[in-house]
Amino acid sequence: MRRTLTALIALSLAGCSGGGGSGSVSGGGGGSTGTSTPTPTPTTAAGCSLRERQTWAAAQLNEWYLFPETLPASLDPAPYSTVGAYVDALTATARAQGRDRYFTYVTSIAEENAYYNSGSSAGFGFRLYLSGNRLYSAETFEGTSALAAGIDRGTEIQAIGTTTGNLQNVSDILAAGGTDALTNALGPSTAGTSRVMRVSDAAAGTRVVTISKTDYTLTPVSSRYGAKIIDDGGHRVGYVNLRTFINTADSPLRAAFAQFKAAGVTEVIIDLRYNGGGLVSIAELMGNLLGANRSTSDVFDYMTFRPSKSAENETAYFAPQTQSIAPTRIAFIGTSSTASASELVAAGMLPYLGTNMALVGTNTYGKPVGQIAIDKTACDDRFRIIAFALENRDHQGAYFSGLAGTVKASCRASDDIAYQLGDPREASTRAALDFIQGKSCTAISAVTATAAARSLNETGAATPGNELLTPAKPSVPQRDVPGMF
Repeated sequence: MRRTLTALIALSLAGCSGGGGSGSVSGGGGGSTGTSTPTPTPTTAAGCSLRERQTWAAAQLNEWYLFPETLPASLDPAPYSTVGAYVDALTATARAQGRDRYFTYVTSIAEENAYYNSGSSAGFGFRLYLSGNRLYSAETFEGTSALAAGIDRGTEIQAIGTTTGNLQNVSDILAAGGTDALTNALGPSTAGTSRVMRVSDAAAGTRVVTISKTDYTLTPVSSRYGAKIIDDGGHRVGYVNLRTFINTADSPLRAAFAQFKAAGVTEVIIDLRYNGGGLVSIAELMGNLLGANRSTSDVFDYMTFRPSKSAENETAYFAPQTQSIAPTRIAFIGTSSTASASELVAAGMLPYLGTNMALVGTNTYGKPVGQIAIDKTACDDRFRIIAFALENRDHQGAYFSGLAGTVKASCRASDDIAYQLGDPREASTRAALDFIQGKSCTAISAVTATAAARSLNETGAATPGNELLTPAKPSVPQRDVPGMF
């Protein structure tokens, strides 16, 4: 673990770059919009009354928040029924400015540790994609009930119910209550929740299936399509799709790059189209695996805290690994769900590759900041606070509108769910392969893509469109794995 804060001796610091353990900071999360996550249910332990937890949260913000000038001089917590609602009010100005889009929030220590350390989660095991008023699986994870039921990328979920007798069409659910009603129809994220669905795809036609949410471990690199070498008309290109930056991504990423190295591959596609972020340590590992020709004096990123915490500022240098390759061209596939640690990898490589690196797909989310996490252990409260900015070697940062305005080359492409991820026929993969081969393309419009990525109504809830389905109050896994249910 590279980064350790020493200032908070009496508090346990945790977060993304250390996998939820004590004494680390975070750069992950944030590929979602809406309100903050539900505040964990307080215990009856001393110090865990609502007012005590609210007072504690305000104190941490006043000490660590990256944008202290935006905090109110004082704000009475009495009108707010949860810690999360109070935090939302305290950070309202930075959120209105687009600098903290619900990146600062209170969540559960136990839930976050389970996810970052092992990928543990409860759900059906798919990632849902909303196209207008039609719902599809954009990706289905291995070892889950959804995949066992034959639901895979491109399967349409046409109707949802608790029994075959009360199935409701997805279009009707959306018409009646929007995306909130649709996420509610899918049920709570607890093991044992069962739903009946009418689904349809080219492989098996239309059928009715019953699936249940189960506890499963998310594989960060798919065993089916996550890492491979694509033979594109005799041109060999490495492809790796990383679902999320968690600790268990270390081994499969090393294995993927060892495969590329053994084959002499120097041109790669890094598919982060649905990756909402996660551990900074894994982002830096990916940078190192792309840095065989980098010196240990070459900067990957700068981490900068507020002036009063400047003693915590650090610089990450490349540390080439035995599996590292020296890339000559890289295509990063991104969408509006690509955030935080995902954006950090692309930004970190940009100074060294210039126009030999491209963003392919659409503009990214825009989260060039990271969190520390402070624990109030007796209450199972983990307060994730935006506390530092991230910049690359050339001090390029502040890409709150996404990376399209920062990268030197980009190629616009759609997310074609008719084909599996990594299939050369899939539109974004095809565009990435074409960039690798030096073919011309249409650049991503930062303004247009950003507007599309921010398709929010005035309440902050996502409106139907071509985007991953995101609940108004995402869980820890749903922040880093947008669309997960």
